[in-house]
Parts: sequence; C-alpha cells; structure tokens
Amino acid sequence: MIQTLQSLYLALTEHEPTSTEALTPAGSNRRYYRLSTPGEKSLIGVEGTSVDENRAFISLARHLRAKGLSVPEVKAVSDDMLCYLQEDLGDTSLFALINPSSSSESDSTLVHSLLCEVMRQLPDIQFKGADGFDFSVCYPLPSFDKRSIMWDLNYFKYCFLKSTGIDFSEPALEDDFEHLCDVLLREPCDTLMYRDFQSRNVMVHDGKPYFIDFQGARRGPVQYDVASFLWQARACFSDALKEELIDVYLQALQPWRQTDGNTFRHTLHYFVLFRQLQVLGAYGFRGKVEGKAHFLQSIPFAIGALRHELEQHSFAEIPYLQQLLTQMTTLPQLQPTPHKEGLTVQISSFSFKKGVPADKSDNGGGFVFDCRAVSNPGRYEQYRAFTGKDDCVKAFLDDKEDMALFLQHVYALVDQAVERYLARGFTHLMVSFGCTGGQHRSVYAAEHLAEHLKSKYDVNIDLTHKEHPEI
Repeated sequence: MIQTLQSLYLALTEHEPTSTEALTPAGSNRRYYRLSTPGEKSLIGVEGTSVDENRAFISLARHLRAKGLSVPEVKAVSDDMLCYLQEDLGDTSLFALINPSSSSESDSTLVHSLLCEVMRQLPDIQFKGADGFDFSVCYPLPSFDKRSIMWDLNYFKYCFLKSTGIDFSEPALEDDFEHLCDVLLREPCDTLMYRDFQSRNVMVHDGKPYFIDFQGARRGPVQYDVASFLWQARACFSDALKEELIDVYLQALQPWRQTDGNTFRHTLHYFVLFRQLQVLGAYGFRGKVEGKAHFLQSIPFAIGALRHELEQHSFAEIPYLQQLLTQMTTLPQLQPTPHKEGLTVQISSFSFKKGVPADKSDNGGGFVFDCRAVSNPGRYEQYRAFTGKDDCVKAFLDDKEDMALFLQHVYALVDQAVERYLARGFTHLMVSFGCTGGQHRSVYAAEHLAEHLKSKYDVNIDLTHKEHPEI
C-alpha cells in the first residue's frame, strides 16, 4: 500500500516523494506515513484496513472542514478507499505539551490557554458537525444507542474485568449495565459525538488546536466528549482544572443549548464512569490480548482515575456496579509499580512457540536472543522434567562449549548497550532469551546474564521466566 500512497503523492504534487517515513502507530490497525520531497509541503499518508471506517473519516473531515472547523484537509483518496493523503499538522500533540516531564512554567500558560480553547470549540464541533451531516456513513454505528453502550460494557467485562480474576454476580452486573444504559440514554442524542475526544487526538499546529482521529464519531449526547477529554487517565487533570474547563465548556454551549450546570454535572459523572469502563476494556484488549506496551502502562493510571471517581461521587442507580468497581480498584495487580531509580534491565526467558515477551517500557530498546542453536537438554528424557535452574540441567549446559561461546557473545553485546544506556541516563533495557519450550536453554541463559550484570554494573535486574513464572 505504500506504493499507492506514493502514487497519490506523485499525482497530487507532480513530484516523487523522496522520503516516506513510517510514524509511530496508535491504538488502531491504521498505519501512518509522512511523505515529503524538497520544495513541497509534507503530507500524511494513511493506510486503513476498513473501507467503511475510512469513508467515515473522509466524509466527516470534509464536512467539518466545510463548516470552518479545525481538522486536517483530505488531499487525495485511492480508488479502493483504503489509502488517503491528508494535511500534515506536525508532531506536537496537546498530550505531549500536557506531559509534566516536558512542561516548563511558560508551557503551563500555553497549555492552559489551549485547553480552554479546545473546550470552547467542542460545542461547535458537536452542533456544527451534526448540522446537515449524513450519520449513515458513521462506523461502526450511526448513533450512540443501547446496542453500542452494551458493546462497550461487555468489552469491559470480557476484555478487562474477567482477566482480574475477581468474583462477581453475572445477573447483578447485567442488571446494573441495563440501569446505566437507561441513565445515559435519558440525554438527548442529537449532536455529533466525537467519541475519542482526548488530548492525544488534538494536534497543536501554528499555535492552534486541530482535531484528528474522529473516525469513530456518531450521533450522540454532548456529555460523552466532555467526559472523554477531561477524564483522560494519562492527562491527570486536577479536580479544580476539570471544574474550570467544565465552566468554559458550559459557557460556550449556551448559544447552542441552554443547560443548567448542576444538572449537567450530575449526569456527566455517569458518562465519566461509562467512559472509564470503555477505556479499561480497550486497554485490556490492546494491552493484555495484543501485547501493546503503552496500553499496559496506562492501566494503573486508569484504575487510579476510576478509584478517585468512585470516592468522589455516589452512583445510586447502579449500586452493585459501584461496589464491584470499588473492590476491583483495590486489587494489588492493578496498582502502579514503584519507580526504580537508574537503569533497569528486564531479562526474560520464553518459548518461541508462545511468543516474545511484551516490552512494557514501549521504547523497544534491547535484544532477543535465539538459544535454539545451542545443545538442547530437552532432547533427553532425564532432563525433561527440569528447568535451566536445576543443577542437572546446569551441569549439562556447563559442559557444552556452544553455550559458553553463545553467552560470551551475548555478554559483549549487552555490556556495550548497558554502558551506553548508563552514560546517557536511560532507564530501561530489555533482553529476552528464547528456545523451543522456554524451559532449559533460555532459562539458563537468562539466569547467567542476570548474574553477570549484577556482578559488573550498578543496575536493577527484573528477571522473569515467561513459561515458568513459579521458578
């Protein structure tokens, strides 16, 4: 499909792109590229896997732009609608500016101004976006309705809640799912609901906010997008800032719809709770099922935000769900991992049959070593019930020159990386050893590397055996 994007670029600009740079993937299956050539503006190329989803984005982008709203211009679309080019809005998202690690005092003033501007523009997106738009093109559903609500609630139940191992009553949970659905659908569903309205989907270009990734939009209530934006877990907005931005939103909403602030806030918190469950379902699927590190890292933040919401507000119409969620937020495995100063080397053994361990740091730095070329004790009956930590297996591999030579090369490569990472102040390096079953050679190699690094460097060692966590 890259060739299709390059052909679109050539047809549009009359120049071959001299650079086609793959951009960091987001949560979806779409792929993004920056295409450029000297003397021409760069463009963003998008490869989608669903014609219907692409059609929804393209149709809505053109509609919103025609209404004077700040969204990227779609420049060209392939005949099969699987690829398109859009305006390049740069690399700076509002989320990147919010991130405390990159904020200075001057940044704080800019961020506050941008947040207020985003909330002022949201009613325009919701009402102008709905005006004259054909919602039948929305993907996967045209409206926020009972079916879509139950999809998201069951997404949470099956992709997140059940994976925690917590006991719960299926009938009582389903009853409260129905009650929550009724509460949400009491609100008018007559505006454009962006759905994934969050700071990662706001680009800051020439000092102004631009809105992207609205392919999941549909007809819906105004509260959902306010909840989605202000309660984004990784944004960590204070309660005071949330209240201020709700006031900014309500003031901008008044020309479109007269709304009582107290009534709006009461209903809003049910949408906040619903959005938090939908997000946890997505984190469970993208992180635990697909193994995407960013989503695994985000789970403790989302749990913390949910815990705070449950502590601050009572949800009288869904008492069982509130009780269950309160219990869930206290589970030890969902709490943040204490931060360790310095460099942590994450060392793992695994079976190639079952997949490479996930990189929880999301930086991709490190090595995967294949131990299958080394003599295999698993071929012999007397070793099959043991692992690479048992004395008999260690003795077998200690006697093999190929394992010693293998580890010699491993140490040379990893030592070089550790020294460079320490010099540059990096905090995470991942080293994984794979073999056929993840039991003998990979365990032996992982254990030996851990001991080698402990004896040579002042680093934190995080050693796990994926197929045999009990050892």
